[in-house]
Amino acid sequence: MNDKRYKEISIKEFTKAASVYETDQAGVYKMCKKDYPDVLAELEKEPFESLLDCGCGTAPMISLLYEKYPEKHYTGIDLTPKMIEMAKAKNIPGAEFVVGDCENLPFEDNSFDAIICCESFHHYPNVQDFFNSVYRVLKPGGRLILRDMTMNSKAVRWVCNHIEMPLINLTGHGDVRIYGKDDVAELCWKAGLKMELFEKRGFCRLHCVARKPL
Repeated sequence: MNDKRYKEISIKEFTKAASVYETDQAGVYKMCKKDYPDVLAELEKEPFESLLDCGCGTAPMISLLYEKYPEKHYTGIDLTPKMIEMAKAKNIPGAEFVVGDCENLPFEDNSFDAIICCESFHHYPNVQDFFNSVYRVLKPGGRLILRDMTMNSKAVRWVCNHIEMPLINLTGHGDVRIYGKDDVAELCWKAGLKMELFEKRGFCRLHCVARKPL
C-alpha cells in the first residue's frame, strides 16, 4: 500500500471516529485516555509557553492542558478535517487548530517549546519526515513527548507489522508500523534529536522524551 493510500484510509477512519472520539462509545480509541496522565506529568517537569499537539484529534489533550495551564499557547494539527472541525468548536482560548500533515509541519522554524504526539505516529508512512519536521519547529532545548504502541520483542513487532497490521488495514484502519527503542533512537538521531528517555509502560505503551539540543 502506498503512502497516499495509508493517509486516505486514516482520514476515512478518523472522520467516522470523530463524533465518538471522547465518549464511552469510542471503542479502541478509549485507550488514548491512558496516555494523558503521563504526558501531563512529563510536561510538569519543565516550564513551557508554546505547545504543539501532533495528531491532536478533537483536542482532548489540549482541553486538559488548558484547564491546568490556561495562560499557555496551544496549537493542534491533524490530518482529518472533521477532527479539527470538532476541536475548533470547543473554542479553547489561546488555541489554534490546523488541518495538516505531521510529516511536513506547516509552522515556522523554532516555534514550540514542547511537542506532544499520542497514539498517532504509527499512522505515518514517512515517519522520519515527522521527526525531521519536529526538529525544525522545536525551539533549541525544546522537547518531544511521544506516546504510542510498542513491544519489546523484535519478533512480536515483526508479527504485528507484517501480519496483524495488513489485516487490520483491510478493516479500514490506516496503521503503518509500531516501533521499538532502537527504531526510535535511530529516528531521533537522524533528525538531530537527543533521546533522553524511552520506557515501555504497561502492556504495550511507548513513552519517549527527545530533545532538540541548545
